[in-house]
Amino acid sequence: MKRANANCTRVRRAVQILVAALFVASPLAAGRALFGAARGSEAPTGVPADLPFWGTLSSSQVGPVTLLDPFAAVQAMAASLSFDPAWLVAAAPVVAFYGLVRARSFCGWVCPVNLVLELVDALRRKLRIEVAERVVARRTKMGAALGVVVGSALVGIPLFEAVSPLSALNKLVVVGSFVGTIALALIVAAELLWGHRVWCRSLCPLGGFYQALGRVGVVRIAIDERACTRCGRCKKACLADPEILDPAIYQGRRTVDAGDCMVCGACIDACPERALRYTATVPGSNLFDSSTLSAANDKEVSR
Repeated sequence: MKRANANCTRVRRAVQILVAALFVASPLAAGRALFGAARGSEAPTGVPADLPFWGTLSSSQVGPVTLLDPFAAVQAMAASLSFDPAWLVAAAPVVAFYGLVRARSFCGWVCPVNLVLELVDALRRKLRIEVAERVVARRTKMGAALGVVVGSALVGIPLFEAVSPLSALNKLVVVGSFVGTIALALIVAAELLWGHRVWCRSLCPLGGFYQALGRVGVVRIAIDERACTRCGRCKKACLADPEILDPAIYQGRRTVDAGDCMVCGACIDACPERALRYTATVPGSNLFDSSTLSAANDKEVSR
């Protein structure tokens, strides 16, 4: 007896929407309107910094605690050609969290660009627009990350932060900046007309930065080789790159170990045999054996 389909995608989209709403809500709650204009009368209005939480995905404040995106910290150090321990202290909790879970879980569960591109995926399917599956090697984004750091040092500003599409809506609300929005529009155009997931898979420098850290996390996708029929539906659904599933499907690996994996769960939802599931591992070993999990689940279902 097969189990009902999983709902990883629904949960993940809910998380993405909540995160996006959280970052936009703080300036609005402080009395900000679109394009950075304060609304109301001549009476003093609040500022986002007065709230318990405010900021962007690059830099945020939670009460007295400052959180800094580690890639933004690296860019800042490169741009200023200096080292500030405070930047590392602010980035450390973020590195620790994504390092423990899985670095590119940020891309799958938090990044608003990924949410937008999933909507674009649906639109493209509805319009029956065909694009190439792979137009740029997925490791290109690691080179893009290095290029951004070097470029930041050369021009004296954090390059990716200046044009990042990740906080496009947040920056539009707070200061009326259209730069991120323009970058996002170009990404959407590339997705519709050039290649499937070309930004997330191959070009995003932040994704490249997290890819370099991505193999460390303990959350992984496990495969039950006895249940897998190698139908390929998981690869078709993969938001990162279909080839990262090959070692688990065809080479006997029990988990998807590639640093590119976003642990988004799209492959879990797509599998008709329920052969894929989340598991927890430490580097070099499995805390849970996928075949054992399958046997236990099948036993439970058959009761």
